[in-house]
Amino acid sequence: MGKLSALAFEGMTTVTLSEHVEEIEKLFREHNRALIAFLQCRLNSHSDAQEVAQDAYLRMLTLDNREDVESLRSYLFRIAGNLAIDRLRKRKVRGDFVAGQSQDEPMAEESPVHHAIAVEQVAGLRKALSELPPKTSQAFVLHVIEGRDFGSVAQTMNLSERMVRYHVTNALAHCRAMVDEQEMP
Repeated sequence: MGKLSALAFEGMTTVTLSEHVEEIEKLFREHNRALIAFLQCRLNSHSDAQEVAQDAYLRMLTLDNREDVESLRSYLFRIAGNLAIDRLRKRKVRGDFVAGQSQDEPMAEESPVHHAIAVEQVAGLRKALSELPPKTSQAFVLHVIEGRDFGSVAQTMNLSERMVRYHVTNALAHCRAMVDEQEMP
């Protein structure tokens, strides 16, 4: 598995995996600050900019046809720009959902029924979290409940951001399965 691609096109040489990794490392050293600044302007969040940049570098590392890309820098910024747009769309959808919910359920007074439902939901969440491995549960609590970004959680837990995402994704899937199970007649 020393080659990214077995094909060599006319006038192009096949790039080995180690050469490709070196190119991405060079891209990181020379352009990461500019990439983060570019993303921060678009996303208005330094932590989101760092996460999107990390995803962009990961996509660059897993690029199948390196030979087809003329300018790695341009391609990196294009990938990052597209990921930033995806992130903004997700934010908008979440924001619209929250705004729609707050209009449907006025917060003027808290009824005993609302309180009982909330207590039941918290108990269900605690039960679901207790069934998870400790790291998965901790990552979920820090990211979802406390609202900390992946970088902060990774630093606290002494893990990579990718592992934090993995744990949070597993926790969310488990919680979703628990909710679905409860909703089944």
